[in-house]
Amino acid sequence: MSGFEIATASADDVLRIMGWAKDEGWNPANTDWIAFHAADPGAFLMGRLEGEPVACISVVRYGAGFGFLGCYIARPVVRGRGYGIEIWNAGMKRLDGRNVGLDGVPAQQANYRKSGYRLAWNNARHEGMPAAAPMPAGIGIVDARSLPFDKLAAYDRRFFPEPRDSFLAPWITAPERTARVALKDGEIVGFGVTRAAVTASRIGPLYAASPELAAALIGELAAAIPGRPVAVDMPDFNAPGIRLAEQLGLKPAFETARMYTGPDPAIDRAGLFGVTSLEFG
Repeated sequence: MSGFEIATASADDVLRIMGWAKDEGWNPANTDWIAFHAADPGAFLMGRLEGEPVACISVVRYGAGFGFLGCYIARPVVRGRGYGIEIWNAGMKRLDGRNVGLDGVPAQQANYRKSGYRLAWNNARHEGMPAAAPMPAGIGIVDARSLPFDKLAAYDRRFFPEPRDSFLAPWITAPERTARVALKDGEIVGFGVTRAAVTASRIGPLYAASPELAAALIGELAAAIPGRPVAVDMPDFNAPGIRLAEQLGLKPAFETARMYTGPDPAIDRAGLFGVTSLEFG
C-alpha cells in the first residue's frame, strides 16, 4: 500500500498505543506498558500512513513455542481501507510457527477463525466494590517483591504456557500497583496483582488454591486502593470463580473470547481465577 509502512514501535509509540486502547474503552492499567515493553521489545508494531501513526498490534513471543496477539487497533479515520489487515498479517508473520493466543471481543470470533484461531473459553470481566471476605486459616499474605523471584516465577509457570520472567519482574514492581502472595507452610498457594487504571483498577493475574482464598485475595488487593472499584477478567471454565465474584458483589461488565491457533495449553485451570492481561496473556 503506497505510503503505508510497518516498523517496530518505539517506547513513545507504545505509550501512544496505550492511549488508543483507552480510546477504545479497553481500560488498560496506567503502567502496564512498562512490563509489555520489557517482555519483548519487538512485540509492538506500528503502521504509519505518510508518516502518521494509524494502526498497531502487539505480538509477543514467549519461550520457543508460544505467542500472544493483542492491541490490534486501526484508528477510526483509516478503518475499512485495508491497513488493519496489513498490520495483522505482519504480526502473524512475526509469530509464525507458534501456538498463538488472543483475547478478542466475541463479535470478531468469525474473523479470527478465518485466520486459524479456535475458541478455547470466554473471559467475563467482573467489576465493582468487592465485599470483604475472610482469609482462610493458616494463610499468610506477603508482598510479592519480598519473595525469591525464581520461586514466584515457578508458581506463575503453572498457569501460563511458557516462562515469562522478563515480563513478570516489572509486572510486580512497576508503579501504581500492588502484588501480593498467599503462603501456607512456606509454600505459595495464591498470587494476585492490582494495577491502577482510568476507571476500575485491574486485578490480574489472580491465582488461588481455593475459591475462598481467591475471594480473600480480591479483598486484600482492593484494600490497597480504598474507595475504588476493581475489575477481574475471569475465565468462564472456572465456575466457582464466577460464583464468588457474584457473592462479592462484582457485576459482569465485559466479555472476551480466548482463542488459540493450536491446542489449549496445559495449565492449572482450577487455580486460575483471573487472567493476567487481555493484551499480553
